[in-house]
Amino acid sequence: MRKMQYSLKKQVAKLLSLPMLLALASCNGWINEPQPGVTELEDFFTSGEAAKQVVNAVYVPLAWEYNSTYCNEWFIGDIVSDDALKGGQNTTDMADAYDMENWKTIPNNGLLLDFYRAQYQGVGRANLAIAQITPMELDSTLTQRTKTRLLAEAHFLRAYYYFRLVRVFGGVPKVDFVVDSDSKWQQERASARDIYDFILSDLATAQAGLWKKSEYPATELGRATKGAAQAMLMKVNLYMAGAGNLAGTAANATEYYQAAKAWGDSIISSQEYSLCPDYADNFTLAGENGPESVFEIQYIEFQNSDYGEGFGFTNGTFTIVQTRSRSSKAGGWGFNKPTQNLYDEYEPGDTRRDVTILNPPDSMIENPSQEIYLGSPYLSRKYALYNEDLEGDYTLNMYKLDHDTRGPLNNKQIRYADVLLMYAEACLGLGDEGTATTYLNQVRQRPSVNLPTYPGYAITINGKTIDAPTLEQAIRHERRMELAMEGHRWFDLCRWGVAKETMDAYKATESTEAQSHMAEFIKGKHELFPIPMEEIDLNPVMDQNPGYN
Repeated sequence: MRKMQYSLKKQVAKLLSLPMLLALASCNGWINEPQPGVTELEDFFTSGEAAKQVVNAVYVPLAWEYNSTYCNEWFIGDIVSDDALKGGQNTTDMADAYDMENWKTIPNNGLLLDFYRAQYQGVGRANLAIAQITPMELDSTLTQRTKTRLLAEAHFLRAYYYFRLVRVFGGVPKVDFVVDSDSKWQQERASARDIYDFILSDLATAQAGLWKKSEYPATELGRATKGAAQAMLMKVNLYMAGAGNLAGTAANATEYYQAAKAWGDSIISSQEYSLCPDYADNFTLAGENGPESVFEIQYIEFQNSDYGEGFGFTNGTFTIVQTRSRSSKAGGWGFNKPTQNLYDEYEPGDTRRDVTILNPPDSMIENPSQEIYLGSPYLSRKYALYNEDLEGDYTLNMYKLDHDTRGPLNNKQIRYADVLLMYAEACLGLGDEGTATTYLNQVRQRPSVNLPTYPGYAITINGKTIDAPTLEQAIRHERRMELAMEGHRWFDLCRWGVAKETMDAYKATESTEAQSHMAEFIKGKHELFPIPMEEIDLNPVMDQNPGYN
């Protein structure tokens, strides 16, 4: 197979939607007979193959992008930040995303509700896998090494889902058990600090049991690896060290920087990963699960669409069509439109800009009223999947999808460049500027990028040229340029504690039309989004985030 497919056999799909049956006692023997067509838990978890299938199922919610509305994570990571505008045909297209990018979010936001529920679907599946695989006996398929790895995958994925939750909502209910009765349903919110600690614990378990990327056969690429767990341990420790983290742990920053650096040492010394010589190769079908890939969400081309059907009806991605045009000339109204602010921060000669942002000439804009959104004509290019080389000219030809709303291009969640820049950040946090500079320059010296090394170059931030940036400014600038439109920017701003000042400065650079839609960013409120009201109605022991009541 070209990539691992996260599809489930009908038996597993049935199992994962199966309510727990109550035992009924009666003097009439027939009432205790097994119900036809029902798979009991104890009947299913009897082989190593079942263990593999249930862990495959834990990956599935990572790929979900549509339920009652679109709920891709880049609607938060990119559009909420200074990297992107919502886009679409007009301001009312995807009103939930419009509210989020303009600081007008209310607790009944449909995008946030679906995002929240998708992550807890993943948590629930991980809990089931851990609970059922742990006591299973070994067989010819379930060797001890495979069992340890499968459990480690479930721990990694549970941590990943909770990480997605905590950085959007703050503290959430910590559920590390199978919810098999009504009495277990309502759970109070744990603190953000408790959730981060839980994530770190799960990731430590995961990295101890996961295999290296090179130990997987080609048909299994896409599974969580030791390197992926170590990269997440780096990332979470940097969140804990950050001045803007909501876990209340910034006073222990040195401890967390040390941990992040140690995990980075493990990844770098493993020699499992390397930068792709050509930056653009990261965003092509041929480049999937390549040397720079640490963890990516797997998609396959699908002939049907789940539009209007809800979660889990296909294994393809909506992102390809959402972020590009529907026109053969490459014009269109794509969502996630890069801002002028982002475009202008690229240094002269930085080839990553044209890989990331499509700037269509006037001849390719068919309907300016729909294609130029609040002053931005740009299209997000990394995940748009054109046939031509990403570094080519504007003679673009779209990849023909089997279905117009479902495509095969994987989403890179962690690249080795991200690891190197996190490592530079951790070293800087420990006062080791020499090592931090070395790894910053390693990213800048990728053959297809080949920019001047630090120090020795100027950068432009919010329209102002900084002739001699500090190393911190240079690392943060590099993260924006290297990882732009990959869903990182908003979360970086929050963990650095600079969301308010950055968004205020960005607002001043925007078009008058765009500014007219923006509310005031309120520090201490808008770094988080509201817990969905429907979830509070179902679980009233949860409280709401400050400012959203």
